[in-house]
Amino acid sequence: MPLVTIDIESIYFQDGQRLSLPPRMAHCTPDMKAAVQRVSLELEARGGKLFLSDMFRSHDMQLQSHLDFVSGKKSAFSPPPGGSMHEAGRALDLDLDALKISLAEFWDIARPNGLFPIVSEPNSHLKESWHFDCRGSFDRVHKYYSAGKGTNMKAYEAMSASAILAVGIQVDRFGGNQQAAAIQAGLIRLGHELGSIDGSIGTKTRDALAAAGIPDGNPTTTLQAIQQLLDQQFPGEASEIAIPAPVHV
Repeated sequence: MPLVTIDIESIYFQDGQRLSLPPRMAHCTPDMKAAVQRVSLELEARGGKLFLSDMFRSHDMQLQSHLDFVSGKKSAFSPPPGGSMHEAGRALDLDLDALKISLAEFWDIARPNGLFPIVSEPNSHLKESWHFDCRGSFDRVHKYYSAGKGTNMKAYEAMSASAILAVGIQVDRFGGNQQAAAIQAGLIRLGHELGSIDGSIGTKTRDALAAAGIPDGNPTTTLQAIQQLLDQQFPGEASEIAIPAPVHV
C-alpha cells in the first residue's frame, strides 16, 4: 500500500500536552505528505499552526463516521465507505482557529501547494470549510464525471473511489471486480474515455487500453503497465500501485 506515515500535531490533548495525530489516522500518500509539510511551513511563517483532527480513515472508521452522521451524532455530512478521500489518505480536517490568518489567506497558501478546499468559498461558517483534499491525478476523474462522461456516481464519489482503489483498499460498490475498476480508473487518469467506472471490462475499456498501448491480458500485469504510464505523467504521487487482489463474493 503506497501510504506513508506522517508525524503532525493534532487538536487532541492528554494530561495537558498536545498530542500528535493518532497513529490510526496518521497515514497519507507521498504527495499529500509533501503538500502538508509545505503548507505547514508557510503557515508557521505567518504565525499560524496546522493542527489536524483527522486524516486517514479505514473502511470501518469511515463507516462509523457515516453512521454518526445518519444518527445525528455528527452534524457534518460523512459519506458511506467508498466515497471519501480520507479513505485514500488524501484528505485532512484542520483546526481553523489555529490558522491565525483568514480562511481566504489560507486558501492562497494551500492551493499552490496541492491542497484544495471542498467548499465553494472561504467561509469558515460553512460545514466542511475545515476539509482539504490532495486531489493529484484523481482530479481528472472528478472533471471527467463532472463533464458527464461517467454517469453512475457523482463526481466527488468517483474521484474518491478511484483514489481508494489506487491504494489497494476495497470499494464495496465494485464487489469482486476491484481490479477491473482500478484499471478503468487508471485509464481515466491517463486521459482516456471509456464511460463509467463500473468494474465491467467491455469494448470501451478495451479500446482505451489499446489507445494507451497496453495489452488486454492479466489484470495485475495490466495495472502495472498503467502505473508505469501514471508514474511518467505524475512523478512523485506514489512509488508503486497497490494491486487490488481479486475479491470473490
